[in-house]
Amino acid sequence: MKRAKRIYILLGILAVICVVTFFVVKHEEKQENIRNSGEVVLEVDVDSVESISWENESESLAFHKEDGWIYDDDTAFPVNEEKINELIKQFEQFSAAFIIEEVTDYSQYGLDDPVCTIEMVAGEETYNIKLGDYSSMDSQRYVSIGDGNVYLATSDPMDYFDATLSDMILHDDTPSFDNVESIDFKGSDSYHVVYQEYTEDSPYTYCEDDVYFKEDGEKLLPLDTSKVNSYLSSITYLTLSDYMTYNAGEEDLATYGLDNPELTVTVQYTPDAEDDSEVTSETFTISISRDPEEREKAENASEETDTEESEEEVTAYARIGDSKIIYQISSSSYESLMAASYNDLRHPEVLTASFDDITSMGISLDGSVYTITSKGTGDEKTFYYGEEEIAIDDLQSALENMDASSFTDETPSQKEEISVTVHLDNEVHPQVQIQLYRYDGEQCLAMVDGQSVSLVPRSDVVNLIEAVNALVL
Repeated sequence: MKRAKRIYILLGILAVICVVTFFVVKHEEKQENIRNSGEVVLEVDVDSVESISWENESESLAFHKEDGWIYDDDTAFPVNEEKINELIKQFEQFSAAFIIEEVTDYSQYGLDDPVCTIEMVAGEETYNIKLGDYSSMDSQRYVSIGDGNVYLATSDPMDYFDATLSDMILHDDTPSFDNVESIDFKGSDSYHVVYQEYTEDSPYTYCEDDVYFKEDGEKLLPLDTSKVNSYLSSITYLTLSDYMTYNAGEEDLATYGLDNPELTVTVQYTPDAEDDSEVTSETFTISISRDPEEREKAENASEETDTEESEEEVTAYARIGDSKIIYQISSSSYESLMAASYNDLRHPEVLTASFDDITSMGISLDGSVYTITSKGTGDEKTFYYGEEEIAIDDLQSALENMDASSFTDETPSQKEEISVTVHLDNEVHPQVQIQLYRYDGEQCLAMVDGQSVSLVPRSDVVNLIEAVNALVL
């Protein structure tokens, strides 16, 4: 019995050795079928591809080419042809780091249930490509191109083929407004803006930075150049990605409030020429509106109360020109775009003239009149009170930093606090008179050249009075 038991044990050990030897041999055979590559294993002519389809874990999409690329399920879908070509180019010269030949078990590479299946047709050629598991050890993806081999791709096609339909849409562009000719605002404050370079004999402004003007009858009212440029930049860099529909009809326009938008902005501009070729003027239009229900609720609330609007999130939409795509935009973008009234874009400063152009000042304060003169120009300019040379930094700062807290055309009804007449080295605009009146405990009313302009913080006026007193008392 003992001898038979030993024989059984030895036979068991022999069986285990045979099994291990079998799997080692198989493993070695498998290793022999894996070889380094680095070679191009698939070449597809991008221009010859007539159709492409793919199915990933979230979506199944198909496109075909006629005059341009068309989405199979909806010919109205605006296809981004660059995106399609970008997908095909993954296989223009497809390289493999390793080749696994004579594969019999695709499951160990995730190719029995691929994460993405791709089909392309180019003439008589049909390409069937499967993307399998991602090899964490090699940091590469297993790919089958239908030739019986498995490849470790040098670049991962899944970086591109995880695309969904929203990734394939041709979005509207918002241009850079290189050379603006005019801007039209149509909304609660409708007006026309023209671009006009500053000249020394300009009758409309004494600020050489002013190039944008609101037409007001025969007059041109200067706007703040930095504010207008910032506004145009908010259009240029507007994020247009969350589309609500790509084939908007009249019903859709009404649904999103764009049949009667809150604001429409039209910019006439000329793009910069990329070479010596001639360029022509172009027109860009954008329409903006809140969700109709929100808009109606907000309008009713503003009629019932004078309190400031709360900083609540708004649901807002935009449309470029006559595009059929309607986008949802963020609350912050909506607020930026809606800040387009004359008061939003005009100068906040009470004094817009450059301090370098000031030659003298006449100041009326508490029944007394003080005169400040200057000699020299530029960095050599020196200011005097009487015969005494004075440092004018605090007075300059007080005048330059006096900004509107709000704009108004109210007539002053209280006492004048201080009046400053600024004389300029400007033949067209030789002087500017600034008068500041009491208004309430926190604000004063500013008049410029006899016209009410704005309310300014009373603290700014106090700073101006103290700066004057420091010089003349």
